[in-house]
Amino acid sequence: MRPRFLLFLTASLCLLLACSESTPPSAVPGPAFVGSDACRDCHATQYADWQDSHHDLAMQVADTTTVLGDFDDATFEYFGTSTQFRSENDAFVVRTANADGQTQDFVVAYTFGVTPLQQYLVAMPGGRLQALPFAWDAREVAQGGQRWFHLYADEYIGPGDALHWTEREQNWNVMCAECHSTNLAVNFDVASSSFTTTWSEINVGCEACHGPGSTHVSQARSGAMKGAGGLALSLDDHGRAVWQMNLQTGIAQRSELLMRFPQQPEACGRCHARRGIIAADYEYGEPLAQTHRISLLDTPLYYADGQIRDEVYVYGSFVQSRMYRAGVTCSDCHNPHSLELVTGEISSDVCGQCHLPARFATSDHHRHVSGVVACVDCHMPATIYMRVDARRDHSFRIPRPHLSLSTDSPNACNGCHVDQSAAWAAAKAGEWWGDAASLDTHFATALHDARSGFANPDLVAVIADADVAGIARATALTLLARPLAQDDVSAIVLAMSASDSLVRMGAVQAARSMAPESQLRFAAPLLSDPVLSVRIEAVSLLAPLKDSLPGPLLPAYLAAADEFRLAQVAIASRPEAHSALGDFEASSGNFEQAFAHYAQSLQMEPHLPATRINYADAMRHYGDESRAEALLREGVAIDAANAMLRHSLGLLLVRTERSVEGLRELREAARLDADNSRYIYVVGVALNSLGQQEAAIKVLDAAAIRFSGDFDISWALATIFRDRGETKKARAVADRLATLHPGNSDVAALLQSLPAD
Repeated sequence: MRPRFLLFLTASLCLLLACSESTPPSAVPGPAFVGSDACRDCHATQYADWQDSHHDLAMQVADTTTVLGDFDDATFEYFGTSTQFRSENDAFVVRTANADGQTQDFVVAYTFGVTPLQQYLVAMPGGRLQALPFAWDAREVAQGGQRWFHLYADEYIGPGDALHWTEREQNWNVMCAECHSTNLAVNFDVASSSFTTTWSEINVGCEACHGPGSTHVSQARSGAMKGAGGLALSLDDHGRAVWQMNLQTGIAQRSELLMRFPQQPEACGRCHARRGIIAADYEYGEPLAQTHRISLLDTPLYYADGQIRDEVYVYGSFVQSRMYRAGVTCSDCHNPHSLELVTGEISSDVCGQCHLPARFATSDHHRHVSGVVACVDCHMPATIYMRVDARRDHSFRIPRPHLSLSTDSPNACNGCHVDQSAAWAAAKAGEWWGDAASLDTHFATALHDARSGFANPDLVAVIADADVAGIARATALTLLARPLAQDDVSAIVLAMSASDSLVRMGAVQAARSMAPESQLRFAAPLLSDPVLSVRIEAVSLLAPLKDSLPGPLLPAYLAAADEFRLAQVAIASRPEAHSALGDFEASSGNFEQAFAHYAQSLQMEPHLPATRINYADAMRHYGDESRAEALLREGVAIDAANAMLRHSLGLLLVRTERSVEGLRELREAARLDADNSRYIYVVGVALNSLGQQEAAIKVLDAAAIRFSGDFDISWALATIFRDRGETKKARAVADRLATLHPGNSDVAALLQSLPAD
């Protein structure tokens, strides 16, 4: 493509993005944000609770009343570099390394959070606010607090690193702002690469949760309250229901079934969830998946049993719990305004509201001396994030130390008994609760086995189990491996009509392993799904097949395609957004548009290997193999240790009949990422195609043992043995395949092609 035309396309993209961020004027103005002070007179108790809460203090202008850190000429040493903190004329100054590694003075503009740590934001060119890596430990001295610490104390994060405080990953406008201020508008301009971010309240005010309040205030002042009182949503998940204690079980039950989608977890989940933005404007009262893409129980975010691992906040844990499915909502435990526990500081008192203390706060239940352990110690183990912030797992799980033995998931027992093994803990649990402690089924086993081998039948059982949380069933769907058996396909198809949008989203992801005709038949109806995250997943799947869509479905496809594009526009300051647009346009056959998006992405971040690889692949399909090679070689020059780039370059070289050089790159990729079974498989196939069968067998034979669940590796090994006339060896491998994939027609044909011994 000519450079001038590429520049034109990039400019056109910028115009599209700029226009897309503007909302056309409405004939009837919607409710407006009026500020928390407008709520104070009528809601004095709630307002008083909210004041000085974590929400109220989520972000503040830096001044002598808000800054907690020591700026009295304090210093902090970090990997041989010194940072100074001082105050000058009521300004708070940090002298530290800038983006070029040069020492520079920066003035703190805002405080971020309050306890157990406080961070500080610095205003940078282009409307950016950047979070400094030095945080103030706001805990008491006795707890180890009242000190400066670095958020990455165990590794050096220097200039140029994506995690350096001046870089994109520490940018407040995109990474933090939505959850620390009210009515946040990012307002990123692609052409100038700048922000004009705005908010109606600097902190998390009343309307951050309840929605714009002008109509509500107007109705209240006029004495003419209607319906929901003019609010965008009702956060009352209780209605007329109360919790009634069942004296037989010792567990309370709702007096009435929950007849509508619970609002509080969805509203709180906007910020208390690991998720990505897919809509420019948040929609109050809608499911979280309508405006955000919720992370599933993926590695390394969660352990196989769903326990928190990375910083995933609360939502993904809570929706796994039995309590969530029983109708428990956020305000049953937390005062939503003060954020304190509703029963006071003693956590077990909250549990005692629904779990009869006479039955559960006893040694017969917890097997410890009374008063030594709290309910949360066993059922909500804590993980420390940001070095000092202990956050509890909200899945309210039963401790299962036996799963630590089979899945490497942690368990609450060894969280306290650190001097003992998981086997010891599992044995103790067996003594106390008998076989039930180790024989209960759990989705953890299927998820773990699928990630380390082949477990489709076990995954199908998880997917079909209505008692398993939707987020876990959705995760199981995404782990189904090729080749799909009929039971696998049936599970995917059935999941596409599940009531849980996460399950439907997981089913669409799983459908990528289905035949194109099946994708069209079963996934196309989801182009009109009521939830946005499902629609954009479906349109992404079906983009390569759009020309085969039945005419009546084309309007739904085009509408969903526009929604997909706008979902990326909503995060246009991220290079991944432009890469996703490139992938979508390339799979749709719109190569020139794809090239513009890819170029924009690499201009923002040249180090993204997946973007570069997909860009090269699109160039290859467009017929420009030389440009594809240049893109990959540029990537290798930037990061020679990236296995993805070396593998892709190797494939290109083999494809263009430079097999020796290509094999060298493929081998290097397999060496750099020795846990990637695909890379090893490709090396084996390449060796065989070059006539090096002995070497190919050696590679594939070892890989077939190590990656016993990988169909392609065993298939390649079996066919090489067959073609060499080594029937016995071929049959041994084929028999293993038949055991893993009963009913697979290809395996059956392979066995039939092998003469009997």
